[in-house]
Amino acid sequence: MNDKQLVKLYKAFSDLEFTIAKYCGSKYCVLVDSCTSALFLCFQYFNPKQIILPSNTYIGVATAAHFNNVKIKFKDIKWSGIYKIDPLPIYDSARRFTSNMYIKDSFMCLSFHYKKILKIGKGGAIILNDKKAYDYFIRARNCGKDVTITLYKQTFSLPGLNFLMHPELALKGIELMKCLPQDNKDLPDEYYGDLQKQFKIIK
Repeated sequence: MNDKQLVKLYKAFSDLEFTIAKYCGSKYCVLVDSCTSALFLCFQYFNPKQIILPSNTYIGVATAAHFNNVKIKFKDIKWSGIYKIDPLPIYDSARRFTSNMYIKDSFMCLSFHYKKILKIGKGGAIILNDKKAYDYFIRARNCGKDVTITLYKQTFSLPGLNFLMHPELALKGIELMKCLPQDNKDLPDEYYGDLQKQFKIIK
């Protein structure tokens, strides 16, 4: 692959992030490799001691909290499309993707799984308005790297993981966004199980 092709691939990140932020109504968008990774980074950023989750939610939400040493309290909460992860301004929005969906000053985690509305196949994002958090997520999703500095010249002061969406998937996302309707209904409710009974991981 030549330099021109690489530039096109990596430009796809910023192009898709800009498109999603504009579509959803947020200032910023950070692409990652899954909604679970988006939630993981949000838990890492806020570092809460405890959160409240609906007992009927996807297991990835609970494991993302678990790996950040967050205590989970499950409740029988009815939800559809999205739900807030109290007491944080984080929303699990994996089952919603429509225009102007952004909730002011929130951190909304999206899914682009092949079963979801924007069917990239794999991927997710955080949409947000907070510049400080945006700068954190941009580096934390990519092993703490600052992409504006040559790798061997960097000082690594921020821990991060390899949660970067593959650039070819970002290109696919750009094409899908061109034909995505402005208004999309939430995905139908799905019964994931009862994590109050199923989540038996011991910290």
